[in-house]
Amino acid sequence: MLTKPGFQWTLSVPQHAELGPGLLRKLVRQAGLSVEQFNSL
Repeated sequence: MLTKPGFQWTLSVPQHAELGPGLLRKLVRQAGLSVEQFNSL
């Protein structure tokens, strides 16, 4: 579970060897990042 003060979402990231592209994209979007911002991290 990832939390950040002031943000509405609590991200629950599964502990799998791989995440599907749709789930990863959804988590990135919920974190308030674009795909480009996420990739640059």
